[in-house]
Amino acid sequence: MTIISLLLLVSLLPHLTFTARVNVGIVNGTEAKPHSRPYMVSLQKYFKHLCGGFLISDEFVLTAAHCNNKGLTAVVGAHDLKNDKGSVRIGVNSYHIHPDFNNQTFLNDIMLLRLEKEVEQNKIVNKISIPTQEGDIKADSVCSVAGWGELRLNGGKSNLLMEVDVKIMNNTQCKNKWKDFYSASQMICVHGHGGSCTGDSGGPLVCGDTAVGVTSYGDPTACNSLKQPEVYAKIHLPWIHSIIANFK
Repeated sequence: MTIISLLLLVSLLPHLTFTARVNVGIVNGTEAKPHSRPYMVSLQKYFKHLCGGFLISDEFVLTAAHCNNKGLTAVVGAHDLKNDKGSVRIGVNSYHIHPDFNNQTFLNDIMLLRLEKEVEQNKIVNKISIPTQEGDIKADSVCSVAGWGELRLNGGKSNLLMEVDVKIMNNTQCKNKWKDFYSASQMICVHGHGGSCTGDSGGPLVCGDTAVGVTSYGDPTACNSLKQPEVYAKIHLPWIHSIIANFK
């Protein structure tokens, strides 16, 4: 998978002196109870985990646009990627990147994957709800993230699904951290003792029983950075509904 670079941001945003880490694993987290998050998807190529994703219907996976890679396979019903007899591998039929995705600023960093066949929903494979209307999540709300990414920056990825609680950050605070790079209308910031790291891109930010965001980018120098909070793309409901409606 090609790692997307934000070097051009140096010219666009002079106050930033680094390249954002965009393929953001769970640090300071704990192993999730096996199959407690039946919506989680491991997006793989050549049997190697690249990004996270999550089921929002019986044939669509939502993930980050920067996870776009030809020949992806969606692994559903997984917990241990090395030894999980209950998982099912399904090819991707079509890729639907948000038309306004910008790979330099990471605005609209979301993508829908239509699977080659519908998944059979059961105890270990099931979709997650997405918001019924767009809006902000109240600051300091406790939500959670999960994934098979790195347990520390430049460390090995986890074969086990890991999870951690995070809190929603005030938009003004996040704007102060990321400056012009942050769009409150399209993004959500989180902070906490743990958070995302390399390999978790595309996974869901879950508040209650609803996925409200998609793991997008963070500080390139540290996972779960205190200086630069993790950023999640908001879920664009009209666009999602329009894509899904085309296949009904």
